[in-house]
Amino acid sequence: MSRLRELFDQQGQSPWLDNLRRGWITSGELQALIDRGVRGITSNPSIFQKAMTGTDDYDEQLGALAGAGYSIEDSYWDLVTSDIVDALDLLRPVHEATGGLDGFVSVEVDPSLAADTAGTEDAARHLRSVIDRPNLFVKIPATAEGIPAIRTMVSEGCSVNVTLIFSLDRYQEVMEAYVGGLEDREGDLSGISSVASFFISRTDTEIDRRLEAIGTPEALDLRGLAAVAQGQVAYDLFRRAFSGHRWEALAARGARVQRPLWASTSTKNPSYPDTLYVDALIGPDTVNTLPETTLEAFDDHGTLARTVDADPEGARSTLAAVQAVGVDLDDVSRVLEEEGVGAFVKSFVELLETLGQKADELA
Repeated sequence: MSRLRELFDQQGQSPWLDNLRRGWITSGELQALIDRGVRGITSNPSIFQKAMTGTDDYDEQLGALAGAGYSIEDSYWDLVTSDIVDALDLLRPVHEATGGLDGFVSVEVDPSLAADTAGTEDAARHLRSVIDRPNLFVKIPATAEGIPAIRTMVSEGCSVNVTLIFSLDRYQEVMEAYVGGLEDREGDLSGISSVASFFISRTDTEIDRRLEAIGTPEALDLRGLAAVAQGQVAYDLFRRAFSGHRWEALAARGARVQRPLWASTSTKNPSYPDTLYVDALIGPDTVNTLPETTLEAFDDHGTLARTVDADPEGARSTLAAVQAVGVDLDDVSRVLEEEGVGAFVKSFVELLETLGQKADELA
């Protein structure tokens, strides 16, 4: 049995794939990964930029769309929708076999709407109507403007992947938006699911940079510790939020917990173990979405053990120590959120430009 299957069977963590490209769907490679234990897929504008510009797999459909007079942006969404629907169909058996726990595919709203609550809601409704599948997650960024959109969409019965979470304070707002959205909705809640995507390795990259700039022995000794510690504290907050009378009233109506999802789990620093951000965050009711290199590394030599809640107070002490040496964690999360949104917008804009050039050539 693969470690990917054991990760769920033994520890209750669902391994998802943080990538999607058409060639994997048509070649059977994606089905093979599902057979090995992949239980879901996440995508974003950067992923589609690489997929659509790095191969000619999309040229035939793009040419047909251009010939039919579609705009470049409409063509982009048509290409994306095709891939998402095909992936959803491949994962539908997983969704049904797990009673709706897994088998999801995530697609992100236009990243330029990150500061537009109403625009995000309209985009989420559109994606949900166009891609009419029970195992679809609409991705909404956890910006200040995204929080009310999350609550609204959950109240309308939309399953949501909340993305770009970088701080514990914002994570608590995300959980409150989900719970509040469930409370706003009447009737059975069992058809609504959600994950909260906490970005991990990017946090270490930014905090390590600041620790090295401080340069004291105490600061340097903290490198590579903060991101995991933040994830472990987040898990403790999750367990607290989804317990007690308020949650039990929703659970009685079929509500599902909003699982923490560990995103950005490839190791950016080559001096760190290549499975660091998987091995240190394993526990029940969680998801880890893995780029293929990290997935292969974990399946080859990852450590299967419950680690995410081994020492929550120790994790809090680590974060306190990082702040004590002079790292402003609030500023770290602000910078990372701005960079994350900016990177997705950049990928989106550049991809539209490339598709426009390709469409002209194909025409």
